[in-house]
Amino acid sequence: MGFAVSRQLKTAVERNRVRRRLREAFRAGRASGPRCADIVVIGRPAALREPFEAVVMHMRQALATIPGPRCGP
Repeated sequence: MGFAVSRQLKTAVERNRVRRRLREAFRAGRASGPRCADIVVIGRPAALREPFEAVVMHMRQALATIPGPRCGP
């Protein structure tokens, strides 16, 4: 899993906050994703405006669309 954050977010504080939120969202939705895949998530400014629960929901939906065997139930 890799995280890249756009320079559309002007300050390093904002970019780091988006990266932390995306990492936590991935941890919460990891079971939805494939067992073996190389994934890169690109953070955008909307990741700061959305409630965290919405970010987790979007991450789970995105991971569920990737084909392959799943990690958990």
